[in-house]
Amino acid sequence: MTQRLDYQQQSPELTKKLMELSMAEAKSSIEASIRHLVHIRASQLNGCAFCVDMHVKQATIHGESALRLHHVAIWRESNLFTPRERASLAWTEALTCIPSQGVPTELYERVRGHLAENEISDLTFVIAGINAWNRINVAFLAVPGSFDKAWGLDKAGLSVAPAVAQ
Repeated sequence: MTQRLDYQQQSPELTKKLMELSMAEAKSSIEASIRHLVHIRASQLNGCAFCVDMHVKQATIHGESALRLHHVAIWRESNLFTPRERASLAWTEALTCIPSQGVPTELYERVRGHLAENEISDLTFVIAGINAWNRINVAFLAVPGSFDKAWGLDKAGLSVAPAVAQ
């Protein structure tokens, strides 16, 4: 797979602003472990191979267990996630795949049971940011693993091996 265009080169100011949003997430009320789960789940739903790859590697570097990473796709059936993480994943899914009738009040109330209002707001920005990155990387066919060395993701000990031709 070849990337369609280099959006960082074509739209440097817009890329910089989106990067600033992503960097601001680290200072938000949402802890890194939940941000990693949210990034992975939204990226799975959006089919963004580049972002799934990157965020699994980041989570691994930050100590997330391999089993929990495998369970992100099945979080509803898994007993490996806390109620706070489950609420965050549910909110992620609702905002990534917004239903035609909008986000249900019942879900909002459930999330409010586990996150304070400022945390819900911060989480919503985290979700909006990853969805923006997903859409950009899917549109331009960003190649998974292509920035591993530059971004220090090679420290995860994971690599994207090219598919073997049969």
